[in-house]
Amino acid sequence: QVQLVESGGGSVQAGGSLRLSCQVSYKITDGDCIGWFRERPGKEREGIAVFGSDGSPRYGNPVKGRFTISKDNAENIIYLQMISLKPEDTAKYYCYTDHCPLTLGPYCSDSYCQLYGHWGQGTQVTVSS
Repeated sequence: QVQLVESGGGSVQAGGSLRLSCQVSYKITDGDCIGWFRERPGKEREGIAVFGSDGSPRYGNPVKGRFTISKDNAENIIYLQMISLKPEDTAKYYCYTDHCPLTLGPYCSDSYCQLYGHWGQGTQVTVSS
């Protein structure tokens, strides 16, 4: 059974940094499509940083240059390093895996999200101005 457990969220001031972690219950390989999505208040859940089937990272426009996705294959952990955080980054952040490719940008909303792939429980990030 696939389980994804996120951690590392919290409250920071604008300009601050956080690192999120996602512990994965299975052995990660370079061909796995896995990544980070977020759900901002009143918005659809959106893909922001994902690994493609070739193992390369891809980023959504709102986070390019500020967020970095990485992984530790030995420990089966996916990370999201976030710097220069902005109030508009306030969201619940989810680890997600599904068949390749993963979508960047708006993806799903409300209960429809549960129809797709595997999600973690999410971790809240709040950025104050």
